[in-house]
Amino acid sequence: MFEKWFAFIMDEHRGKAVGVGLGLLASLLFISLGFWQTLFIVLCIFLGYQVGKQVDQRVDLEAWIKSLFKR
Repeated sequence: MFEKWFAFIMDEHRGKAVGVGLGLLASLLFISLGFWQTLFIVLCIFLGYQVGKQVDQRVDLEAWIKSLFKR
């Protein structure tokens, strides 16, 4: 029963479900850790996502990092 309901939610309302889950996680982190530590965690996740995305797209990481600090 739960599997059918979960599959329906993920098929029909994936964005809303993920958004609610991330909002819940963020609120728990804010309450337990505080603003700055939560912000640091979010920044690390974002940077990890960006590096992983570049690896998936087979981008030369050295050239990509140099382009970030070009100025």
